[in-house]
Amino acid sequence: MSARDLFIHDFRGDAIGTVSNLSTSEEAFQNQILRPILKLQNDLLLDVFRNYVSKYKNDFNSYATEKKLQYIENSIQKDIKFRNSLKGMVIGLFTVDEYAEYIKNSSRLNKRMMNMVIERLKDQVLLFEQASA
Repeated sequence: MSARDLFIHDFRGDAIGTVSNLSTSEEAFQNQILRPILKLQNDLLLDVFRNYVSKYKNDFNSYATEKKLQYIENSIQKDIKFRNSLKGMVIGLFTVDEYAEYIKNSSRLNKRMMNMVIERLKDQVLLFEQASA
């Protein structure tokens, strides 16, 4: 394992969630790799979304909470450039071996990754309201 890979693994921390012999390869990847990266990148993801909103939707803060949740989901699912930017923030913290594993099943792992980002942002929607107050 290269020095970069060791640094990244140590920097990210351990798996979050249960990984067992019964776990699928996707579940293991999610809990061992994606969850620690998303936890590490949380503040950056929040700021990137705040910037996205300030560029494209100045009235976001006037929306009702339900409409904000829908906007978060739609912006990530429909804006390909934004989605690719978010994916890059996660993939950039893969080791070389993890990337090799990722490309074997990138479509399904991308879906998991973006669903996790969406849920993470939705769970913290109140932080967007506090930041604007």
